[in-house]
Amino acid sequence: MKLEPEVAKLFLDANLGYIATIMSDNSPQVTPVWIDMVDDVILVNTAQGRVKQKNVSRDPRVAISIVDKNNPYHMVTVRGKVIEQTDVGANIHIDKMAKKYLGVEKYPFSRPGEKRILLKILPDKVHHMVPPS
Repeated sequence: MKLEPEVAKLFLDANLGYIATIMSDNSPQVTPVWIDMVDDVILVNTAQGRVKQKNVSRDPRVAISIVDKNNPYHMVTVRGKVIEQTDVGANIHIDKMAKKYLGVEKYPFSRPGEKRILLKILPDKVHHMVPPS
């Protein structure tokens, strides 16, 4: 699905995303995340074994919400599926996200033995709300 430039900008700017995944008992679970996009594929960087990573390994369906940090009435919600989980490029990507969100060169919250994972999400449905001018 090709996303509108205004929607892509919400993903590319330093706006926090919120990703909802499905627990094993079918209850929802929501986590704030740093978020990115490449070629209309949404990227969420996490660590192997975290709740969201375990949830999408079992059920790839997710929902994501982003609100423009400069205007809370400019927002997007996305429903989609995790189409791939990979560690390839994940360490480089988390440093890119640290630069985007914290202004630092290196991700400062790594834990010993932590393995970074990129969740690649393909949007199925997109709702974009633009505030009236």
